[in-house]
Amino acid sequence: MKILSALLTLALVGVCSTAMAQWQWLDNDGRKVFSDRAPPPDVMEKDILKRPGGLVRPPVVKDAGSSDGAAAAPQDAPAARSIPLTTGVDKDLEAKKKQAADAEAAKRKAEEERVTKARVENCARAKQSLSTFDSGLRISRTNASGEREVMDDTARAVERARIQGLVESECK
Repeated sequence: MKILSALLTLALVGVCSTAMAQWQWLDNDGRKVFSDRAPPPDVMEKDILKRPGGLVRPPVVKDAGSSDGAAAAPQDAPAARSIPLTTGVDKDLEAKKKQAADAEAAKRKAEEERVTKARVENCARAKQSLSTFDSGLRISRTNASGEREVMDDTARAVERARIQGLVESECK
């Protein structure tokens, strides 16, 4: 019974150790980052402190024989370099980003064209209304109670000023 219990414990420890596969690296601000995923491609190799599988980056040791103070690589450095590095470039992701940017540009262009078309139409209508007010003809409109009333000179001047403002703002 004790042997079975010991084997079960060892099996559980083995399973749990694979779940603790973590990466550890220094970010741009010098803070330690812990993750179960590889660091982003902009993190330099020297900033990766720990990899899954227990591979720890050895500490940098100054070489006593070098005059410029360059760091010498320890003996086990090739083991750490044996893990393949990914380039970090996902061509599908880049294509999707470009497609999204193109779609956004096309959407923006269509919206600009729609606004320009509306401004041209508003300009033409405002100019036509201004020419109607400048013609000297009697102008009538319907009031709130549904009755037709002819505009007096004061109302006509106010409406002409409003239309003149529209012409100035829409006909640029």
